[in-house]
Amino acid sequence: MDQGLALDIFSLGIQTLLVVSAPILLVGLIIGLVIAVFQATTQIQEQTLAFVPKIFGVFITLLLLGPWILQKLIDFARASFNTIDRLFI
Repeated sequence: MDQGLALDIFSLGIQTLLVVSAPILLVGLIIGLVIAVFQATTQIQEQTLAFVPKIFGVFITLLLLGPWILQKLIDFARASFNTIDRLFI
């Protein structure tokens, strides 16, 4: 395996990681921002207030996007195995 092929697989892995994790992270970020604005306006400074809505938001996002995430990961695994398989043929 040459370095170019290894870098291609690594680059595809990083791209897949970013695409798969972006929706989950964005949901957590948006919920955290909304709660931070709520806390700033009401002057409630309870640190644990943000955790429960974030957990529910991330859980619901995983439920809704789970099949899509799984398909992206399967596509990446197949592409990686096919690339490695072509080296030994």
